Amino acid sequence: MTIIPDWLAGDVSRETLQDLQGFHDLFLKWNAKINLVSRSSAPELWNRHIWDSAQVWKLAPKSVHWADFGSGGGFPAIICAIFAKHEAPDTKFTLVESDQRKSTFLRTAIRELGLNATVLARRIEEIEPLNADVISARALSQLSDLLEFVAQHMSSEGQALFPKGEIWQSELDAARKAWTFNCIAHTSYTDAQAAVLQIKELKRV
Repeated sequence: MTIIPDWLAGDVSRETLQDLQGFHDLFLKWNAKINLVSRSSAPELWNRHIWDSAQVWKLAPKSVHWADFGSGGGFPAIICAIFAKHEAPDTKFTLVESDQRKSTFLRTAIRELGLNATVLARRIEEIEPLNADVISARALSQLSDLLEFVAQHMSSEGQALFPKGEIWQSELDAARKAWTFNCIAHTSYTDAQAAVLQIKELKRV
């Protein structure tokens, strides 16, 4: 069992940690077959992927409809859904992932962990508006492109939560050329050069 980082201490129940460990083990089995993340980052699964995703949950409102785009290996959506299972069970997750093999993995994780989530194995551009209260995406595309999806699928009072790497400021500057929005850049707990962008009140310029 992993050590919970200091910034999350007190916020992870025993039951949540058990489910996170179960997902960790399931993920490693599948990753050996379909390469959900690079083999080089697999040994750092806890800090680089699981705890990195957990900080997104800490920023989100509870009891909502949450949409995650390009869900891939389940980060941050499955991790957030695990926390929701024990802290806000009414929160419903919709995971959008066009890759059929990854979608099968996500459905397996949802079933085995008993999560309140569904998977849409389609391209984001093809689905009907989701009217989601929270939208997340990790390592999917540039912020400007993500905001196109947000405009289509976020509720009027909703917010987007996007973990971004060390060039997050340049992505933010580029996005402001086409959009106006309220943004809080939360310094990442797992990488001091990275940030989680919390975006509300999106409008096209």
